[in-house]
Amino acid sequence: MSEEPYDWVAIGGTFDRLHKGHKTLLRRAFELGKKVLIGLTTQDMVKHKPDWEIIASYDNRISELEKWLEDECYSDRYIIRPLHNKFGPAITMPELQLIVVSEETCPVAKEINEIRREHKLPLLHIAVLTMVMAEDQISISSTRIRAGQIDRDGRLIYHEVTAH
Repeated sequence: MSEEPYDWVAIGGTFDRLHKGHKTLLRRAFELGKKVLIGLTTQDMVKHKPDWEIIASYDNRISELEKWLEDECYSDRYIIRPLHNKFGPAITMPELQLIVVSEETCPVAKEINEIRREHKLPLLHIAVLTMVMAEDQISISSTRIRAGQIDRDGRLIYHEVTAH
């Protein structure tokens, strides 16, 4: 990995129920890059996910993301673009130099580089972060948060069991 910050770093996701894992990925992208391109999954893409009906709307997700980015003082260092497919602008922007992904999404970064190779674009360096674990040592995910298993910081949510 380069000692100097990259000019442009890419990161993408749905960012539903913005959680500790998302924030870790985003912070790493800003540590590594001067500017960050954030691809945000559109509602049409969300419809292919399990429980898509309870995923926050694109407008809600972008609002929450922008508020967090402002709170973290990243306001002048990013652009958000809609992701209409899993590759987004990462396959067309020659200025991108690095993509930050989780272990789970690393295969997509490799696909992006294959497409970039075919289009004679420079390949992206890939920064792979390990998944952030919840209290139970299972990775934090929006799916688990939506299911009521954990909160956004990975703390377990205990449900009262009532006898019938």
